[in-house]
Amino acid sequence: MRRIIPATALATALATPAAAQVEQGPKNVPDYEPAFDNQTRAPAVETDAPLSLQTVTDGLSHPWGIEVMPNGTYLVTERAGSLRRVGRDGAISAPISGVPEVAARDQGGLLDVAISPEFSEDRLVFLTYAKPMGEGRTATAAARGRLSEDGTALEEVTDIFVQDPPADNAMHFGSRIVIDGEYAFVTTGEHFTQTYRQYAQDLDKTYGKVVRVTRDGAVPDDNPYLGRDGAKGEIWSLGHRNVQGAHLHPDTGDLWALEHGPAGGDELNLIERGANYGWPAVSYGRQYSGPLIGSGQPRAEGVTEPRYYWDPVIAPGGFDFYEGEMFPAWQGDVLAGSLSPGGLVRLTLDGDTVTGEERLFGEAGRVRDVEVDADGAVLLLTDKANGEILRVVPEA
Repeated sequence: MRRIIPATALATALATPAAAQVEQGPKNVPDYEPAFDNQTRAPAVETDAPLSLQTVTDGLSHPWGIEVMPNGTYLVTERAGSLRRVGRDGAISAPISGVPEVAARDQGGLLDVAISPEFSEDRLVFLTYAKPMGEGRTATAAARGRLSEDGTALEEVTDIFVQDPPADNAMHFGSRIVIDGEYAFVTTGEHFTQTYRQYAQDLDKTYGKVVRVTRDGAVPDDNPYLGRDGAKGEIWSLGHRNVQGAHLHPDTGDLWALEHGPAGGDELNLIERGANYGWPAVSYGRQYSGPLIGSGQPRAEGVTEPRYYWDPVIAPGGFDFYEGEMFPAWQGDVLAGSLSPGGLVRLTLDGDTVTGEERLFGEAGRVRDVEVDADGAVLLLTDKANGEILRVVPEA
């Protein structure tokens, strides 16, 4: 069952709903109405406890993904192709060897990082990246390797997923990887162009999909399209634009994802087996050049509605559900990175419905990933030439 936050608990938590909405500017598509209450522009909430940012380091080059290690240090990817260990004191290691070659151009490069839940025993590390496919072509890929005991090398590295077919541009790769027991969810993008975006609806291509494979890359027997003529068996859901956030709900185990829209229409989705999320037939946004998307409608029969959408966009990065003791009033909330306008976006939930929104730390700029630290602090990873790891903590 999905976790329900009682109304009394919401009323007494540090986050107190206000009548106003978050200040965010005019809609790109003002004629579109939400499908249900609080699907967009939920009431503003405010954290009463004062917060502060601590800088762990500012010496990373366009970092993309961060993972908290059992020993309290961090694994961090840099888009140009380096995987590094970062200490709690901010010390940054030399690049870890053995990382796959990446296509580090435009939006491509080394992307997400995750570790096995049994890392202390198996030392498995999972990466997503833009894989060079020859003749200037690229594909979203996921690989796994074993981190050496001294933490300096990835060994036995092998791909567990490669997007098909390769693209001749380097845009909209996704891509997060989420380990769920013996399985791995990998999110992809649809490579942006007017032609490629149509592939998000095609079951014979892994553009604009959430895919599910085993941790060694096999297709699970219970995937929804396995055995269908012409369909890729690894597809779990379809109709996505560019999914750059994904996480399992800590109470329900459900997979949730954050997806970039065009001009308007960023989405928070509850990912369901075999579901179609509509892109590019429908969207709550419009094309950057002005025309409406696809049918010109925000929804259609057979399309799964986003649990929340933004217009104008927040340009979402990674996110986490808060679990920890440092901020008890945030328990179960969505904490999402924003690339534009930047900072941290917090959503309160009642089951699978958003009840409030808060914007925090806009001064941090482009937040590419968010993770909860072992002690309950919130980690923000900023996408800059001098990228930072920031810790959100109560003000002393």
